Amino acid sequence: MLINNAFASDRVSPLASVLERARTQQLSLAELFQIAESLNAAGQRPQAAELYKTWIAFNDANALLHLAYFNYSVTLRQMGDVAGSIHALRACLKIEPRFGQAHVNLGRALEDCGLTGQAVQQWRSFVEATAEITPGQVSHRLMMLQHIGRVLESSGQMEEAETALWQAIELRPDKTEAGQHWTSLRQRQCKWPVLVASDHVSPRQLLDAMSPLTLGCYADDPLFQLAKAYRYNKSLVGRPDLNGFQRKPLRQKSGTGQRLRVGYLSSDLREHAVGFALSEVLELHDKSSVEIFAYYCGDPRSNDATQERIKSAVDCWRDIAAVDDLEAAAQIVADEIDILVDVNGYTKHARTKIFAYRPAPVIVNFCGYPGSMGSPFHQYMIADGHIVPLESEIYYSEKVLRIACNQPVDRKRLIAAPPSRTQAGLPEDAFVYACFNGMQKINASCFARWMAILSETPGSVLWLLGGDADVDQRLRQAAAQSGVAAERLIFAPKADNPNHLARIGLADLFLDTFPYGAHSTAADAITMGLPIVTMTGKSFAARFCGSIISAAGVPELICSTPDDYVRRAIAFERDRKSLASVRESLQRQRETCALRDIPALARRLEQLFWQMQGEAERGETPVPDLRNLDVYYEIGTEIVSANIDFEDDSAYRRRYLEKLAKWNEYAPLARDGRLWTHPTA
Repeated sequence: MLINNAFASDRVSPLASVLERARTQQLSLAELFQIAESLNAAGQRPQAAELYKTWIAFNDANALLHLAYFNYSVTLRQMGDVAGSIHALRACLKIEPRFGQAHVNLGRALEDCGLTGQAVQQWRSFVEATAEITPGQVSHRLMMLQHIGRVLESSGQMEEAETALWQAIELRPDKTEAGQHWTSLRQRQCKWPVLVASDHVSPRQLLDAMSPLTLGCYADDPLFQLAKAYRYNKSLVGRPDLNGFQRKPLRQKSGTGQRLRVGYLSSDLREHAVGFALSEVLELHDKSSVEIFAYYCGDPRSNDATQERIKSAVDCWRDIAAVDDLEAAAQIVADEIDILVDVNGYTKHARTKIFAYRPAPVIVNFCGYPGSMGSPFHQYMIADGHIVPLESEIYYSEKVLRIACNQPVDRKRLIAAPPSRTQAGLPEDAFVYACFNGMQKINASCFARWMAILSETPGSVLWLLGGDADVDQRLRQAAAQSGVAAERLIFAPKADNPNHLARIGLADLFLDTFPYGAHSTAADAITMGLPIVTMTGKSFAARFCGSIISAAGVPELICSTPDDYVRRAIAFERDRKSLASVRESLQRQRETCALRDIPALARRLEQLFWQMQGEAERGETPVPDLRNLDVYYEIGTEIVSANIDFEDDSAYRRRYLEKLAKWNEYAPLARDGRLWTHPTA
């Protein structure tokens, strides 16, 4: 933020003359802002800083001196003088202690210096000082509460972060940012029920604030997830300003012998599940057919072996983290990309607005996000036949194209020597159920199923990936309340990837979560020969694990209902020979199954890219189907609020159709390509 006053002048006075006017108190505050802003715009920041410094020194009686200090701090920060900026902000606040934006900027400066405790205290001082707020202070108070929550969350202080975010929610329930993080925090802490309303915040407001990714952990409702993605894109991405943005026309390449230019854009091309998954795929692309560009928008990395490997595999690597969306889109246009692959979706550090500029003729949703983007500019989605069977295409706005398995694996991953059970903190003689999914994927119904399994198998333990100490203890208490001894829950400490892979195989059976199942974690388990029982739902996230199991050659491990899942898990503990047979089958098919046929996956992707190119050249690029999604969203909020844990597809569709019919009685609906195929009344 820069305080600005328009000043009717098109020219900047010579600096010496302006400094003299500042010294003699003949330069108004409005003129100061106008001239300094012109200097900044011309790249003359040191001169602007000198002007601010001089004006402040000789105009200390001015009633708005604090505004000059604030703008001075902004200029110093732009010059890289963080210490000077902090001094100026403190001087500003000494004059006007309730100047909210100065508190915001001072906290951010302290945070950037690594002083997160001081940053939080700075923001808290404003929050405490504005307990009796005025309308003008609401936005700053809200901003600071959100900053407090963000910093505390990043530092692992989840309870404190949750408290700050809840204060922000109650202050402005209609603002979704705080609610989005608050809900995610509660999921990661296994606090059930996740959504808890108050007199000031309704369940609908909390549901509206939930992000599409968080919703995937909350409900198996693919229509609502599509509608949520559509709403999320419309509100947080929106329509960019395309004035002056120049695209290049579609390039005719089919049959010409020219290579297709494919760009992969992601913040996760590094030591991350996505980076691991794509490394070998990128290495195996046929460079006589496709030219690969990688656009990295994540945090800076050093000594990252996976990122270095990806850089070596692609034809062109571009780090776009420090450039804005428009500049990044312009670079993609300049690179003449034919097919642009979104490998983030709605995940952390996503740069979705880049795609909104349509910098390539074809835009594809693949590998990074388990669901539809619900956007007007993602034309294709790559999935597989298990995740999206033909009858489930109605749950996606993109045209669905298929590969053998949606989870690429890296066959070159380093795996350490396996430890003993004792070294891993496990009992040597127990039957070990395991789940290495993130805590946010565990909900009350899933945990209840696990406790039912443990209750029927007294010699077993449940091995989970450890979270925050408070979260681990919360799950132990929940186990005890279910009649299962707390010590039967064992938490694995964090480990680097080679050592984590090495210990996975010590377990006997992996228990998947629902509705958001294991993805790369399932591939890791299968790689190490650990069988998985999973329950297949309707949404992308609820079917992903089943896809991996099928591709590994053991589809019999996929369960159709919650009861089937519990029975199957208990049966394997009681019939160890049957489980040993599954393990033997996994081992026998390990190198021949579709899951690990990465050369075939790379060829199939190239075929699909060329198919998309051909359709574009013929004018057949699909248009995303976004009809009636606002109505599906409204109906979805009602259905999800009913807290239905599991429902088969026919009952699920019937429920939507009944509500669509009632809606149509009120406001006639146009036909759509999903459930509402009736003529308009």
